[in-house]
Amino acid sequence: MRRATLSKPPRFALSGRAHGRVTLAADTGAIAHVFVMEDDIVRLLLLATGSVTSPPSWAIAPGADDIAEPGRDRMDVADFTCPDFRCDEAADAVTIETGRLRLTVRLVGLHCTWEQRDGDDWVPIAADRPTQAYDFGWWDGRAHHYCARSPGERFYGLGDRTGDTDRAGRRFRLTNVDPMGFDAEHSDPLYKSIPYLLVADETGRCHGAFYDSTADVTIDLGRELDNYHGLYRHVVADAGDVDLWMIAGPDPAAVTRRFTWLTGRPALMPRWTLGYSGSTMTYTDAPDAAEQMQGFLDKCAEHDLGCTSFHLSSGYTSIGDKRYVFHWNRDKFPDPTGFVASYAEAGVRLVPNIKPALLRSHPAYDEVAAAGFFVADAAGLPVEAQFWDEIGSYIDFTKPAAARWWRGQVGSALLDQGIEATWNDNNEYELWDARARFDGFGDPCPAAAMRPVLPMLMTRASRQAQVAARPDRRPYVVTRSGMAGLHRYAQTWSGDNRTDWKTIRYNARQSIGLALSGVSNGGHDIGGFSGPAPSPELLVRWVQAGVLMPRFSIHSWNDDRTVNEPWMYPETVPAIRRLMALRQTLIPFLYDLLHRYHADYEPMVRPTWLDYPGDPAAWRESDDHLLGPDLLVPLVVEEGVTTRTVTPPIGADWVDVWTGRRVGGGETVVLAAPLDGPPPLLARAGSGMLVDLACGGWRPAPHERGVWLFPPADGPVAWKAIEDGGDGDSPVDRWRLSGRADAERVNVSVVREGPGRLSDRRIVILLPPGDGRTLSVNDGAGEPVTRDRRAGVALMLEG
Repeated sequence: MRRATLSKPPRFALSGRAHGRVTLAADTGAIAHVFVMEDDIVRLLLLATGSVTSPPSWAIAPGADDIAEPGRDRMDVADFTCPDFRCDEAADAVTIETGRLRLTVRLVGLHCTWEQRDGDDWVPIAADRPTQAYDFGWWDGRAHHYCARSPGERFYGLGDRTGDTDRAGRRFRLTNVDPMGFDAEHSDPLYKSIPYLLVADETGRCHGAFYDSTADVTIDLGRELDNYHGLYRHVVADAGDVDLWMIAGPDPAAVTRRFTWLTGRPALMPRWTLGYSGSTMTYTDAPDAAEQMQGFLDKCAEHDLGCTSFHLSSGYTSIGDKRYVFHWNRDKFPDPTGFVASYAEAGVRLVPNIKPALLRSHPAYDEVAAAGFFVADAAGLPVEAQFWDEIGSYIDFTKPAAARWWRGQVGSALLDQGIEATWNDNNEYELWDARARFDGFGDPCPAAAMRPVLPMLMTRASRQAQVAARPDRRPYVVTRSGMAGLHRYAQTWSGDNRTDWKTIRYNARQSIGLALSGVSNGGHDIGGFSGPAPSPELLVRWVQAGVLMPRFSIHSWNDDRTVNEPWMYPETVPAIRRLMALRQTLIPFLYDLLHRYHADYEPMVRPTWLDYPGDPAAWRESDDHLLGPDLLVPLVVEEGVTTRTVTPPIGADWVDVWTGRRVGGGETVVLAAPLDGPPPLLARAGSGMLVDLACGGWRPAPHERGVWLFPPADGPVAWKAIEDGGDGDSPVDRWRLSGRADAERVNVSVVREGPGRLSDRRIVILLPPGDGRTLSVNDGAGEPVTRDRRAGVALMLEG
């Protein structure tokens, strides 16, 4: 193999063509494979040494809910259509063209230019930096890619990075660490590694770029400047190959759905996971932990607060002041099975914390070490790392026997006690020892080459244990750390955030970044996990934001050892009770969004520009986002305010959910935002939400199905929703409503497709407050049901 020099870069030539692939070979021994996976997905795999050096992929799983061990072979094209494409060869370039993407490769130096079809035109979307775009032995042997950067380009995605949703001008290190108390505006790195960019040009045309790397990755999006090279952005993986997947736009919503599909089908979790989940480290760390836990239930009942789960912090595993995974502290919990049953009787599921490392003093450490289940060095000796307050060793989930041991422990220690779920925590795999090696399913590699895979394999093993124990129920797994594709297995959250007003703002932007990166089922620690106790006002505003996220959990480890609880401040309990009742009302709406995410890859949390890319104002950083395509959430993130100025996106008209006031797209309005009232919300005119009209609380009334309609002043009304039994493989009902509104009347028809989840086939249709128009409803089987001048009408479907 001849080493390339800067004065004579490698020259490539077309060397072969196979199903879905064109191969270019260089005079240096480098090989570039161009894969045509779909009309809108073209991939470049550059092998600078001629051979694949990356471990198998654990990210690429088109439409699948799992990947078989040992991961997806980098040359595998299964599950893709691999459509026909044009391949034109010239003396100095090769052009590969599908119906949606065109890649031109200049053969000297492998300079790539990407274009996408926009109508009848081909529009440039990306081009390699003209000066040395890749490392062919010039630099350090890492996988470098330099791309030219155009003025006005914006960059989104990269998972849950801090700061603004537009990452332009910043540099990020994508590795997995545990930054407790992180600054939601500035801290980096964080818990997850997702090297995916949704790139928007200055007009709002988008495309996706995913670097499928299992190593640590650094991405520079314009922070670095170098006069010799012009404007550029830079991606470098510490190990492996350049494996770049390009997804055509220009529609940002379509690109987001496509990337979510590419990395797997989102898990459909039980409906109860959308309720309020209590949590705090304080209860289980206390000597009287069982009494503390019973006190939580008593307080929920006292204050009439609905709760469906409790995230059981790791204090239940303690010996002294340390934590030992799968060990029950029998002084705190003498009867784990009885304790679990007491929560189940109250209708609250327990979600216990588990960690993938055993402390050196763990009672089972020597046994696990002797079995060879830990991450080890080349001689097979366990590698030790700092973990909490001691040294410990991590389980190597690339060893099938170790994963089997883990599944057995989840079963015997937790699931056999009646527990249904697991909270996978502290799973960043902070292994900085260069001697650490993963078994790699029989193909060992340095731990640094695939560190982010291990959090996902831990999560996967925990999920498999649940499926084996209760095949008739949907598993519920939560993970703090992970990589692209974690949504196949788990819900997530932003980690141990810090109590600060700005955290509400930037946590929401973290949710947007995650959703654009395929991971939409998440949330945040309400009230802040680390730092000072939240003020009463801050706590209420945080709850207002939290009830409108897929995951709603109040969790804390405050510096002064106070506990973030709904009843933390007596003066705020009435407001928080109303907000938590609102959450119960919205659970059918959120569950419908979860179904759409699972079935159609629709992001649950989304920036306004995702659905309204033609509105330039929607691209500005703001504290507004969408929950689903139709509900605009203007967050209140400033102290002492009682109103919120909002400019909803152009392209739709909007309705104030609480007053019925109509607002035009692009119209600036001031909405009431009282501290003791509901959060400001605008619904797209013509839309609706599936809701539960029963009174929320600790023992809510039986479910009462309703649809909250937001008709326009004059125009069509359309709504659809999905519901089922909430768990297991139950029948699915699909509700559809269509009709039209004018100044006097709202006429709609309702149809339900499906066997009927509930014996009660009744649906109550509501109009917003202040909407005095006549509501007329027809189920298609008889005379319309009409109730004049009222806000609602009940309809019983026949048959």
